[in-house]
Amino acid sequence: MSGTTTAAAALRRRAAGAGANRWVVLVVLCVSLLLVAVDATVLHVAVPAVTEDLKPGAVELLWIVDAYPLVCASLLILFGTLGDRVGRRRVLLLGYTLFGVASAMAAFAHDAHLLIVARALLGVGGAMIMPATLSILRQVFPDRRERALAIGVWSAVAAVGAAVGPLLGGFLLEHFWWGSVFLVNIPLMLVSLPVGRILLPESKGDGKGPWDVVGALTAAAGLFAVVLGVKRLGAGELGAATLVPLAAGVVLLVLFVRRQRRREHPLLDLRMFSRPAFSTSVGCIVLAMLALVGLELIAAQYLQLVLGLSPLETGLRLVPLTFAAMAAGLAGARMLRRFGPRRMVSLGFCLTAGAVVLLTAMGGEDNAPLLLGGFVLLGFGLETTLFGAYESMLSEAPQDQAGGAAAIGETSYQLGAGIGIALLGSVMNAAYAPGLSQVPGVPASASAAAAHSLGEAYEVAARLGGPAGEALRTAARHSFVHGLHVTLLVSAGLLLAGAAMALRLPRLMHCDPEEEIPSGPPSDASAPSPAPADPGPASGHTLETSPAPARGTTPLRRMPAQRESHGSGVKV
Repeated sequence: MSGTTTAAAALRRRAAGAGANRWVVLVVLCVSLLLVAVDATVLHVAVPAVTEDLKPGAVELLWIVDAYPLVCASLLILFGTLGDRVGRRRVLLLGYTLFGVASAMAAFAHDAHLLIVARALLGVGGAMIMPATLSILRQVFPDRRERALAIGVWSAVAAVGAAVGPLLGGFLLEHFWWGSVFLVNIPLMLVSLPVGRILLPESKGDGKGPWDVVGALTAAAGLFAVVLGVKRLGAGELGAATLVPLAAGVVLLVLFVRRQRRREHPLLDLRMFSRPAFSTSVGCIVLAMLALVGLELIAAQYLQLVLGLSPLETGLRLVPLTFAAMAAGLAGARMLRRFGPRRMVSLGFCLTAGAVVLLTAMGGEDNAPLLLGGFVLLGFGLETTLFGAYESMLSEAPQDQAGGAAAIGETSYQLGAGIGIALLGSVMNAAYAPGLSQVPGVPASASAAAAHSLGEAYEVAARLGGPAGEALRTAARHSFVHGLHVTLLVSAGLLLAGAAMALRLPRLMHCDPEEEIPSGPPSDASAPSPAPADPGPASGHTLETSPAPARGTTPLRRMPAQRESHGSGVKV
């Protein structure tokens, strides 16, 4: 790298990280993410204690569990774009405050309705925090190589948070009451608020035109209805309560898209989707999450109901998956530089598909080495995919749309998870149920009830007792393992489709310093900044092409090639 390039990169880093060391800022952002990720799963182990104490009805219990992810997913675009408008740090600090207050409400809730309200407010706070952390990271790390490393740390923390939630919840429940799983958030928020106010830089978008309040509310309502419908579909409900929200949500989202296309200053610049790298990255995130969440759910059932492991043993069996994901996140920046986005994401999908096919060897008996190898490959492959997709998506977005782009990525994450549970759950049920239709000695009504799930089959078998109960139990286990194999093969097909989709990503990771010059210091987004010497297209990106590197050379090297303007940032 030339002396001019090095000086430009140093100036760019100083401008982005004015007032705070950018790596200290990364630590603050990761703590924020950790809290949100932990809170998404910490309640799962506390549900029995909550049920015993508050005596919620079936519908109330469903909303206690689902209020947080539903509200959070539906408001990501609203608060992501609001951060671009009024300041991302401001929205983040407000999210800290609301998250702390809602945690206190949830901890001391005396009835189910108050707990539902508190969980919904936690979702609002989470929707403020999630896109703000990623968009501030985009601002503080304008150099793509450093940003790749920062995103790797960020994604590793997300993997840790998802795994720590149930373990932390289980530890607290052994020593305290169920409200302690929420109370633990408060001291961390009390520290994060002043530290974030002092260390985090403020940043905004260009601020042109009024903020589209109607569009923001339309998007929120549409996403809420779609996510609600997808969740009910995943639970096997196909009635009006599922189809009406789905249809209404789709209509609202279509209206939102049409409104954004007509506005001179849209809430969300949908032209980002015309860039192959951006739209492909979003699709890869959806497919990766679709496979991950459905497989984790089915794997947990297999470990507990087929192998007979306790919840703690099940959690420990899944720990290698988390550690492999952490390792992939930390190694992601190096892999991205070496392989480029296209090969990295495709390789991640193929590695995950191989892990899924390997796990089809699971049977009715415990095979710990097989599970260990499969889960390690699964975690490493999926995190490799998500890392490459998130980094490419964020790097393709214009800086003034960083909040909106981060919100799109997080919304894709949530939708992929919901669709995965619905789709793979439906495949599992379709493959599982036929095996219980004609079990010798078992009445038709008992077989029909047992076909709903393996857990219910065990309950029916216990009531029947004798040879008939044992026959039903054995048939249910065999049917579940068969359904698991079919589901894994379907997942492998989806993952290979993702690998093919990833071929539209750029071949090389480009780090042209002039492309990354921020529009102004984050501490004062309104201050004028010098224009680049060679402005790119209307999006503000100056893009460069380079020939394929020879074997043994690095794709990060700047080549004195002629300039062209392409949405993907490379000429392929």
